[in-house]
Amino acid sequence: MLIKVTGILEFAPENKTRKHDSQASWKRVAMIIVPDELTSYYSWFVKKRYSLELNKPIRGTHLTIINDSEREAPMFEDAKKLYDGKEVSFYIDPATRTNGEHWWLRAYCPEGEEIREACGLRRDPYFPLHMTIGYANEKVLPHSQYIHECIQFFEENLPRIPFAEHEIYSNKPESKDRIFETMAEMTQQYNKNYR
Repeated sequence: MLIKVTGILEFAPENKTRKHDSQASWKRVAMIIVPDELTSYYSWFVKKRYSLELNKPIRGTHLTIINDSEREAPMFEDAKKLYDGKEVSFYIDPATRTNGEHWWLRAYCPEGEEIREACGLRRDPYFPLHMTIGYANEKVLPHSQYIHECIQFFEENLPRIPFAEHEIYSNKPESKDRIFETMAEMTQQYNKNYR
């Protein structure tokens, strides 16, 4: 099951960290900015299930589709003229993932893959597409790593399922009542599949 999410594609977003500032001269970045609190919603699930408070992503809810060096993306500026500010949809798998420090959701973005190609990049980035929901700071890192070990021991770490094999839910239901019905359905489906 995947959930359809829609956001606005932003090429060369504002640098928000020293790391981004130091890489700005040679790195090209494009991300889909989502104007809702999906990351907070999934962080809340992590807190409820594992008693783990995560730090939020600095840029809020987003999906990075390009994070590559300038020499690997020779047509970045041309693609920016075509796609910057465009509404783009992507799809998230609601099962949370972790490496012990970072927590994320798997993501699929066929349109983002086409945009990567327009920039002269491979369709699939080195690190598969994902939506970060948070990270464990030094205070809670040991607890987060312990949870990761338990997940690896007790739960299967299922491989990525091809995009075409998923059922799709949208984050733009017809009414507010439908939002709550959809969230309840997704929670029931998640519990059925992952617990």
